[in-house]
Amino acid sequence: MSALVHLCTPADWRAALSTGALQPAGAPFVHLSHPEQVHLPAERLFPGRPDMVLLVVDPARLTGPVVEEPGVPGDPAGMRFPHLYGPLPTAAVVAVVPYRPPVQPVLPAPDDALGRALAHQLSLRTRRAPEVRDVPGGVAVLDARFPYSRDHNRLLLDGPVDAGTVARAAGDVVDGQVLPATLRWPGAGAVAAELAAAGWEAEELLVMARPAAARLPGGERAEVVAQTDVHPLWEAGWRAGLAGMPDLDEVVRQLVGREQHNDPVVAVTDVAAREDGRVVAAGQLRVDGATAVVESVMTEPSARGRGHAAAVLARLVGLAADAGCDLVVLEADARDWPRHWYARRGFATVGSTWEVVSP
Repeated sequence: MSALVHLCTPADWRAALSTGALQPAGAPFVHLSHPEQVHLPAERLFPGRPDMVLLVVDPARLTGPVVEEPGVPGDPAGMRFPHLYGPLPTAAVVAVVPYRPPVQPVLPAPDDALGRALAHQLSLRTRRAPEVRDVPGGVAVLDARFPYSRDHNRLLLDGPVDAGTVARAAGDVVDGQVLPATLRWPGAGAVAAELAAAGWEAEELLVMARPAAARLPGGERAEVVAQTDVHPLWEAGWRAGLAGMPDLDEVVRQLVGREQHNDPVVAVTDVAAREDGRVVAAGQLRVDGATAVVESVMTEPSARGRGHAAAVLARLVGLAADAGCDLVVLEADARDWPRHWYARRGFATVGSTWEVVSP
């Protein structure tokens, strides 16, 4: 059986991440759909809502029976829907995709590591954004609470669109501000190069992936911590990287404060390694169904070379496996050394995206 989908609200999905399963509501089954059918329950139950998500379900991972049964009066004659009798395990959901008709959602296959990583990248940013606007080739996500955060105010473009379209869209969304853009389609490097020739910054980010089940050694040296325990390390890193920037205190406040808005969308766990009780290395895991994302692995400069980051990464991968994930993904700068460090720990490059920022 090919992939099935379930349409739900982001809040219902986040609640399911906390319990490990989406429970039937008002019926003895969870109403699933074949992808070509999902517009029918969407129009009937959630007309006009732009914030819904599609759970992409791998039928092979379901534990309960799936029965093809009629829908409701008014559905096309003879049409049957797959009904899951029992809960929908979050580990059976290989991707969470924004549902924004009339744009057709891209539904990655269970074995498509790049597609699943890109689906998470788009879905996280649209689910947490207070405002999402359609633009040529994709969407703009906007968050006025964090104007200094490029991650919260940017274009996400699946294209393919040309360099001129990217530049116009970046400048048209917000008056007086040109947004950065993520170019997410194969071959986007040519457009990034054209923008770079016009003075834009262009950076290739490698999408890297590994199986969650292949655990790494040494994770017992790192511990799960409250996110506030990591704030001093983050603050020091941002201050060092942005030294001399105007309004530095406000910039750092926003870049640290924005992180609390991820956990209401996906399941976030922060992990740290300590020396003499002080956090010297940290990383974050974001679990979204069967896909786990590693973010923000960093070590205080004075504590490097002592295996702290390796311990943090090992604990993150172990936590992903414990959560039922089969895939762990991350992004690494194509020009920087950490990509080799991740490769030695089993992460393979499965694709890339391009980040472009206007001059």
